[in-house]
Formats: sequence, structure tokens, C-alpha cells
Amino acid sequence: MQLFGKRYDTGETVRVQIAGDKVSQVSPVQVDTEESERLPFVAPGLIDIQINGYGGQEFSSGDLTPQKAAEIIRAYDAFGLVRCCPTLFTQSFEVLRHSLETIAAACESSSALSRRMAGIPVEGPYLSKEDGPRGAHPLEHCRPPDWDEFQRLQEAAGGRIRLHTMSVEFDQSPAFIDRVTRSGVVVAIGHTSADSAHIRAAVDAGARLSTHLGNGAHPMLPRHPNYIWDQLADDRLAISLIADGHHLPPEVVKTFICAKTLKRCILISDLSGLAGLAPGQYRAGHGRVEILPDGRLVVAGQRKILAGASRPIGTGVANAMQFAKLSLKEALSMAIDNPANLLDIEPGGLEPGDPADLVLFNMAKTADQNTPPQFQVRSTILAGKVVWEA
Repeated sequence: MQLFGKRYDTGETVRVQIAGDKVSQVSPVQVDTEESERLPFVAPGLIDIQINGYGGQEFSSGDLTPQKAAEIIRAYDAFGLVRCCPTLFTQSFEVLRHSLETIAAACESSSALSRRMAGIPVEGPYLSKEDGPRGAHPLEHCRPPDWDEFQRLQEAAGGRIRLHTMSVEFDQSPAFIDRVTRSGVVVAIGHTSADSAHIRAAVDAGARLSTHLGNGAHPMLPRHPNYIWDQLADDRLAISLIADGHHLPPEVVKTFICAKTLKRCILISDLSGLAGLAPGQYRAGHGRVEILPDGRLVVAGQRKILAGASRPIGTGVANAMQFAKLSLKEALSMAIDNPANLLDIEPGGLEPGDPADLVLFNMAKTADQNTPPQFQVRSTILAGKVVWEA
């Protein structure tokens, strides 16, 4: 197989040759300006480490089946994803165990499906019960950390839990974080009402990430100190960001990226299981949710508390370029290299011998210069095969 496109990092027009599941050769091609403009960009495929479902189906659900899980994960091919992390949110132990066993069964049924999955993140259930930090997580299932329960969940997942988000104000949090980290799972701070001492203790114990920093927080905070400043200032923590235009204002996205630097920022979609549905009210695993006409997902009955996202990670790439004045290469690094480094997985690439896990896409400009371009996927290539094409 061979592909033609513009390198995402240099803009150079190239021919990418693929043999089996590897890139075999990348060579420059001379074309005129008009033809070059028509060609898509070519880049390593995207990696989304927090994605909760799609099309009306959450991964955290008692009615999830291996077939439904497989359908959701394959639907992400249309977003340019070559690795995803099907994410579970706070639920009863029984629902979490069922969901983990089901995702594991889906992956065991197909090597191609297993290749798409970079691990399972579990967001909760060890989260703050306070309104604001709790976000849309169901109050009745938020509880303190429990190592024995976590081990049972990991057993249900067949060892596939790779990322765990928790609040860190509990007395047992540092000891729990230390044990989870030593077991090979990345611990992230999120949905927390922790103070500065709690944050320091959590990072000292091994926490490495702040989950969707700036969201899952109190509407009003002290100027300083507060848990957002504390996490932003600690260079041992990377942060994930939902740059969909709903969760964080452009100025906040820019400030967070400048403070943390590109290497410590990871773009996520936090895509809800209701993403892809029409505006209206729906019943989800965490209660009643409303999709507004502009695509925003909120807890029904109000307009401020968000309940997940509806826009794929490519939107975040385009928004990050606009909000933080980044190059395409810089923005994509937060959706390819940084999540791969966090989870210690090999991304696709454009050098001979790299995995042929690639995405071809356009950056469609809009009439309004203040509106970010649109990230339009043309093709997604996984293991040297086209798995989705516009």
C-alpha cells in the first residue's frame, strides 16, 4: 500500500509506502502548489485516553455486551483514532465488574479490536461526594478507596486497567496510590476537593496525571491556594484537557498549556455515550442528561454542570491550535506522543519500521478567522489496513 499526503510536522508532500503492518519508506514527492493544497495531511493515528461510549451506549452499563463494546470501539475509527481507552465512570461494584469483564471479552474475541485498545481507565468510584467536584458522577456510588475492591476490578478486567482517576482527600489515599502505582497502573487526580497538603501527598505517593484539569471542580474557589493551582504548579503531574470549546474557555486552555508546557499536556475527548445523538433529554448511567442544541452535554435541569462531551478529539486538536496559537505538529503531539508516553505504548509514525497506524485528514478553514479550522478525517489506517475511509 502507498499513501500520498503532506507530513503533519513539516508540510512536505510525501509518498508513504507500507509493507505489512509497518511503514517501509517515506519519500518526498514533487507536486505543484494547487495539487499539494488538495492533498490531506498524514500523521500517526490519534490516541484518546478518556472516551466513555458513543451513540447511546456507555461502557459503564449493566447492559453492555461484547458486541456493543466492539461496535463502539470500531466507531472511533471515523475519528482518526488508532488507540482508545474505553473509560468507566462511577457505578456500583457489580456494574463496574460487568463492564470490565465485557470489554475484556470483546478484546479477547478479536486481535484487531485488542490492538485498538490501549487499556481501560476507571474514573472513580473513589471520588469526592461534594457537589461540583463530583460532577455528574452518581452520589450514591462515590466512596473512599478500597484496595481489595480495586484488585477484584482489575481481575475482572484481565489486568487491562491502565489508568485510575480518584479524589485524594481521603486519609487512606497516599497508601492506596502507592499500591496502585506499584501494580503498574497510572494514578490520576480528579473530581477532588483536596487541599494543598493532600495534593502534595498524592503526588509524592506516585500520582502522575490530573484528569481534565479545570473540570470536575467547585464553581467558586479561593483565589489561592486551591487544588487547580496546586496541580498546575507541580511539574511531576501531566494534565489532560478537554478542549472541545465547552469545558474550558480558550484563555484557560492557553494558560494551562503555557504553564505545563506541551510535553505535560494530553488532549482527551471525554466523549459521552450519548455523543452522536440528537438534542434532547436522555437517561444515562449517571442520571438525566440533556444535549443542548449547540452540542453541549449537561446534567438535565440546568446549564452549567457538564456531563461529558460530544465532540471527538480532532476538535480538540483544532481548538488547541487556535486557542494557544500552536502549530499542527505541536497540537497533535498532545493527542499522539504524550498519551503514548503516559501509557508506555508505541504510537504510529512516519519513519521506516514504525507501526503503520496512521490518519489522513484535512484542516478545513472556516470563513471566520476567529473560528478554529475543522479536523476532517479522510482515512484511518490500522496495522497497514484502511479501517475507515470518508
